Amino acid sequence: MAGANDGSGRAPVAIVRPTTTVTSGLGVTQKLVTAAVAFGDLMQGTFGPQGLDKMLYKTNGQTAVTNDGAKIVAELLVKHPAAKAFVQLAEAQEQACGDGVTGCLLFASELMREAGRLLGRGLHPLVLINGYQEALLHALEYLEKNTTPCSSDPNRLSMVAKTAMNGTSADVEGTFLADLVVEALSIVQEGPSVDYEDVRMAKRTQGSLSDTRLVKGLILEKALQLDRLPRQLSGGTLLALTCPLDQEDSSRKADIEVETAEQWMGFVQAKEALLQQKVDSVLATGAKAVFSAESIEPSIFHALTDAGCFVLGGLERSGIEDLARASGATMCDHLDDMDDSILGTFTSLTIETSEGMDGRRERLFLHIAQQAGLVTLDVGGGDGVAVDESIRGLHDALRSTALAMQEDAVVAGGGSVHMGASLAVKIAAEQQAGRERLAMEAFARALETIPSTLAQNAGVDRLNTLLALRAEHREGKANAGIDANGNVAEITSTWIPMQTLRHALDSATETACGLLRVDQLISARGD
Repeated sequence: MAGANDGSGRAPVAIVRPTTTVTSGLGVTQKLVTAAVAFGDLMQGTFGPQGLDKMLYKTNGQTAVTNDGAKIVAELLVKHPAAKAFVQLAEAQEQACGDGVTGCLLFASELMREAGRLLGRGLHPLVLINGYQEALLHALEYLEKNTTPCSSDPNRLSMVAKTAMNGTSADVEGTFLADLVVEALSIVQEGPSVDYEDVRMAKRTQGSLSDTRLVKGLILEKALQLDRLPRQLSGGTLLALTCPLDQEDSSRKADIEVETAEQWMGFVQAKEALLQQKVDSVLATGAKAVFSAESIEPSIFHALTDAGCFVLGGLERSGIEDLARASGATMCDHLDDMDDSILGTFTSLTIETSEGMDGRRERLFLHIAQQAGLVTLDVGGGDGVAVDESIRGLHDALRSTALAMQEDAVVAGGGSVHMGASLAVKIAAEQQAGRERLAMEAFARALETIPSTLAQNAGVDRLNTLLALRAEHREGKANAGIDANGNVAEITSTWIPMQTLRHALDSATETACGLLRVDQLISARGD
């Protein structure tokens, strides 16, 4: 880019490097649309219960096998600005809802494809954007009107969890795992509020996925410091320390001359008295288990063990926080604050020992019972990519189920809502006199890409299936959708949190409109 010659004989003013290329007009749109469509085509084959996996091979030699949209996008090294916008869209959907990333990306990609066709026919970008935004309002209105409360069917939450796991390796034990997810969230639920982060997950590295179990409490992997520690406690109280159980060092250095053995013994006895005082302080609380994020002096460790306490030190700060959260204990920052009011409770403590490839493995199971503040899903299976994929599926199920419990609003899956919203937008477009009507009709066609992709991935003819589904909805069958076999049927067991779809539609439209506002592309790389 350069300024025009002003007639004085001076050279034009260079604004950018000579290697920079500037693309304007329709060429910009075509570049952005091409990248967005390519991104959508990349994700299309992974969508739905019949979607296939992708193997991701990294530059460091690591591999991952997954069909989770968020995982795939996170591993891609994208360069194109439109593709980067889609990566940000995927991250926003994952952070907000934890599921629905692939569907969100497919819809945004189709919006860009439709926009490319209309802009090529001369439609102004702002008219197109206004039409998209108007269509979004009608789609969201339809979504709000067709929600179903979870509380009306006790099994619906389990269906939400199973839907989130569809297509992943966790789907093999879908009903069993879905019930565990719902049970876990029900334990940590506090009124209408439920936090999926209160459900931890651990790898059992034994058995199969069907051996997954719910622990109403915590699992800690930590090597025991003494073999004679009790391997099982029937229940009691626990103490969570964030301060060391050790001799306090003086803040100043001093040299003391010891002239007699009696003086030396006096120092030794004074030290032992101080350490014994700390032991007595701990025992006075009545705690049967003592956990510390700091070091524990060996003599204190042995004294507490001899008194029948289970002692474990050197835990991470996060581990102590989890113990306190699970058991209801208050973390103790100073020994002077110790009393029975800060203790937590547990119903049983068990140590499981196993031998693996890396040697001896010890796992501490702390059961808190029904009032546990934290629970843990102990996921069965090996330690490979299959278990990692199962954990990702369980994580999506936790996020979706927690969202459904908080909102108490779900919608039918299988592309049912998308088809219904598409018809609602088409009806609204017929009332539009301006050119925005073209954009609204394009928005409606983009919505239909969700059920058509489900049909295609199931191996059936997408056009015939889409026409049949459209006919069902025109006859008033609002819950008609695409089932796992690609057939048009009433959706009764596939449910999605309303907020997941709402955020996907809103975010995808916002991203597409943001890209459509671009009228000039300046590339410093020259491509």
